[in-house]
Amino acid sequence: MMKKIGIALLVLLSAGLVFAQELDTPDPERIGVVAGQQKIKYVSIDKFETEGTWNVYMSSDEGVIKGRLFEGSPKDKEPIEDESGFNIPDEHVLGVRVDYFRRGYNSFTITPVRPLPVPGITKDVTVWVVGRNYNHVLKIMLKDFFGNNFELVGENNGKLNFQGWKKVTFTIPPQSGDGKHGIIQRDYHYNNRMGLKITGFKVECDPEDAYGSYYIYFDDLRAHTDLYAEESRDEDDMLDNW
Repeated sequence: MMKKIGIALLVLLSAGLVFAQELDTPDPERIGVVAGQQKIKYVSIDKFETEGTWNVYMSSDEGVIKGRLFEGSPKDKEPIEDESGFNIPDEHVLGVRVDYFRRGYNSFTITPVRPLPVPGITKDVTVWVVGRNYNHVLKIMLKDFFGNNFELVGENNGKLNFQGWKKVTFTIPPQSGDGKHGIIQRDYHYNNRMGLKITGFKVECDPEDAYGSYYIYFDDLRAHTDLYAEESRDEDDMLDNW
């Protein structure tokens, strides 16, 4: 009888130890969510609705490039919840045409007239693209909080080898723990200085596909961003700009 009681106590103590370990071990996917330190939302950066707000460039010895707006939209695009009821125009897409002079490792860029700021701490950026099933590589160009320039490829190594519209995601790697390395999105000394800027897109052409004419289309540039710090600023805090 005493032996059975001892075994039962041992089982209960073991279960309690395991339970305590589970409580003490943080779940990386829940950090911040449980503590209320994240407020992640999709925000619209640009819908490509205004002519003349994006520039296109290609070296004059590689080919000729031009861009313009067209009516259209990806049919699978989902609206942003916070924009419901505001009747925001969303009827156009940006089209870019390239006429190559010769095969080669050509490239071209699509850039906004001014860098596009993203509020909060950006987790990823998405844009709908028609790539016309070419092996060209699409990159997004960014400027971090300190003005450093970066280029990131999207999913599938940035390849544009797909038919029709596809939402391409660019994941923003987190900065280092000391806040001094990587794509830095905030000054850890202050709560009111943060964010990065989108400076455009770059297409690096596969030389086997870089001939004739090439067409690419963009729509609905968004960011998946953490707005917790943006919306929890201390209104009584002074600005260090004097």
